[in-house]
Amino acid sequence: MHQSKEERVHRVFENISAHYDRMNSVISFRRHLKWRKDVMRRMNVQKGKKALDVCCGTADWTIALAEAVGPEGKVYGLDFSENMLKVGEQKVKARGLHNVKLIHGNAMQLPFPDNSFDYVTIGFGLRNVPDYMTVLKEMHRVTKPGGITVCLETSQPTLFGFRQLYYFYFRFIMPLFGKLLAKSYEEYSWLQESAREFPGRDELAEMFRAAGFVDVEVKPYTFGVAAMHLGYKR
Repeated sequence: MHQSKEERVHRVFENISAHYDRMNSVISFRRHLKWRKDVMRRMNVQKGKKALDVCCGTADWTIALAEAVGPEGKVYGLDFSENMLKVGEQKVKARGLHNVKLIHGNAMQLPFPDNSFDYVTIGFGLRNVPDYMTVLKEMHRVTKPGGITVCLETSQPTLFGFRQLYYFYFRFIMPLFGKLLAKSYEEYSWLQESAREFPGRDELAEMFRAAGFVDVEVKPYTFGVAAMHLGYKR
C-alpha cells in the first residue's frame, strides 16, 4: 500500500530513535555539533526568553536553547515521533532542566497562538515535512514581531567534484552505515532521498521571504553540505 510522505517519515523516525544520536554523529563526522554551535552564536539567545524547537527529535537543540534562556526562560520542543520524544525526555531529565516541555505534535499545524515565541528553530527536520512552505508559514505565525526563526538543514553543495562526491556518499555510503550500525538500511535510504530532493540554499532563502520573513541571512557550512537560514519577523 502506498504511504504518504508523512506516514513514511513517521515510520522512519519511530524505528531509528534508539540509534538516531549515534548515527547523526557518524553521518556528519560530528560536524553538526559545530554547525549548531555557530548558529546559536549568531542567534545570540537572551536569558528569560521563550523558544520553540520544531521537529525537535531527541531534543539536542531544545536543550541547548533551554540552557541559553536559563531557568527564567521557557523552551518547547515539538515532534510527531513519540519514540524520539522519549529519548529527548530522558536527556532533559538527566540534565535537571525544568524549563523544557516536550510536546507530541505536527509541524504543519503548530498548537500555539500567534506571536508566542522570541526564537523558533528547526534543525534537520524541514526536509522531512510534507509541505515546506506550510511549516515556514506556521513558524512565522508563532514568532513574535522582532523575533527570529532559524532553519539548520542539509543543503546542496555547488562546488564541482565535491557535489558529486557528496551525492555518492549520501546515496551509497550513508545507507550502508545505517545497515551496519543501526540495522536500518531502508530508513537511511529515505534520509538520503529527502536530503537530495531538498531545495538549495538560494531557493530556501526565497521561501523564507515568501513566508513573510525579512532580512534573511544564509550561512553555508562545510562546502555547502548544510546551511543556516535565519529570518526576522516584522
